[in-house]
Amino acid sequence: MQSMNQRLEQFSLGKHERLVAVSGGQINQSYYLKTTAGEWFIKCNDTVTADFFDFEVYGLALLRQTGTVKTPKVIAQSSDTLVLEWLTPAQTKEAEAHLGQTLAQLHQQPHLHYGLGRDGYIGTLLQPNQLLDDWLTYYRDFRLMNQRKIGIERGTLSGMRLNRLDTLLSKLERYIPKNPGASLLHGDLWGGNWISTAANQAYVIDPAVVYGDRYFELSYTELFGGFSSDFYHHYQEMMPIESDYQAVKPLYQLFFLLVHLNIFGERYGPAVDRILADFT
Repeated sequence: MQSMNQRLEQFSLGKHERLVAVSGGQINQSYYLKTTAGEWFIKCNDTVTADFFDFEVYGLALLRQTGTVKTPKVIAQSSDTLVLEWLTPAQTKEAEAHLGQTLAQLHQQPHLHYGLGRDGYIGTLLQPNQLLDDWLTYYRDFRLMNQRKIGIERGTLSGMRLNRLDTLLSKLERYIPKNPGASLLHGDLWGGNWISTAANQAYVIDPAVVYGDRYFELSYTELFGGFSSDFYHHYQEMMPIESDYQAVKPLYQLFFLLVHLNIFGERYGPAVDRILADFT
């Protein structure tokens, strides 16, 4: 395994002055690097495939091109390392309002299809993709069915849990709309995947982009918290949340819970079981 100095020698980042490990989620090793040329955020992972960080860079570029949500600049990358501009966090109510407004602006930009034209990742899990005209089919066949396959392979789905999931999949058309409005989504927007800065601006990080129903995005913001009433207020000022959101919310949260179950284990099992019991 490379040392950090060896890993960073491939990039022209200036003379190193300070390198400190920082919190960066549960998947990658993360560092703050200060050099004579500036301050950088470093993400490393020796266990991922060669296109793992490629997909993150692709998603950041797609989001940036919309002119809505702000994203950090990509400085450099390799198969196991990603260098981004350093953003100094500073929690402000104004930044939360900014996030709500810019996310609504993102969701207001329509798209003709659902899914994505390339495969990607959700967490460390491979996410097969395809562009389809039908959200229900994409969500069932490419999202839930993929987690079903992974869960069987990893032993997290079996017995009554698997039977209930199969029952739900067989009647999913009762609950999930076939053609909701489609827009580009961040795709992995939990409370740890956005940064508030002292300039009262919000930046989103670590995307897993997909074109889909905006309620899929909003459901995840509510699953683990990390978003204030200011965020939702300013989102709804620009794009009201209709009453049908409450009906689909648990079924969209189910996907993210299955992802967590398949990556982190049984501590997420009871939450999966509760949703499955409610719909079967």
